[in-house]
Amino acid sequence: MRKSRDYEAYIQNVVGDVYYTVGNYNLFMQCESPDKTAFRELPHGFSFRLCRNDELEVWKRVVAEEQYVDYVAEYYEKVYAEQADEYFRRCMFVCNANDKPVASTFIWHSYGKINTVGWFRVLPEYEGHGLGRALLSEILKDADYPVYLHTQPTSARAIKLYYDFGFKLLIDPVIGHRQNDLIESLPYLKKVLPESDYTKLRFTEADKTLIEAAISSEVSEF
Repeated sequence: MRKSRDYEAYIQNVVGDVYYTVGNYNLFMQCESPDKTAFRELPHGFSFRLCRNDELEVWKRVVAEEQYVDYVAEYYEKVYAEQADEYFRRCMFVCNANDKPVASTFIWHSYGKINTVGWFRVLPEYEGHGLGRALLSEILKDADYPVYLHTQPTSARAIKLYYDFGFKLLIDPVIGHRQNDLIESLPYLKKVLPESDYTKLRFTEADKTLIEAAISSEVSEF
């Protein structure tokens, strides 16, 4: 299904009320080396550029639905505000032909120790055009590995995209100060992912660098 809202409606119909429960589950992924066969260029009519200093409100509404904007604002203040210059050097937009930001993500040096994918999202009306794949290609092509990320099982499409790039699901029961809900999430992922995609999921233990970094602060920086 091309449009995100149609896809979400389908998923909610398949799994029922459990959709809202698993939306609060934590999943963590790790990539030691990227699969470069997953890399793609932006389609015609779109371009990359950095988020400008006066576009913070724009960014918040690209990476989150309106009901979560306050949470994003709070997160920015906790994690990025003290390094605002660095944030604006890293925060990447995909823009349409009118220079409207329609997708965003970036690599962040979380805890000052590890590289993580932050706030990856494509606006629903622009999904299905390959923008997410091109955006991940752009930020991962020159990244220092390993790279880590945090997600939820309701982001099944993104999880499929992540493993295309070489990310594996972490099996550790706890990452830093957060529970890893992998066991609880797998039945949901098995329902919503095509079998051919579900069977391709790969798993690994978190490396020592991630474990030490994640426990070093009460604030979760990815």
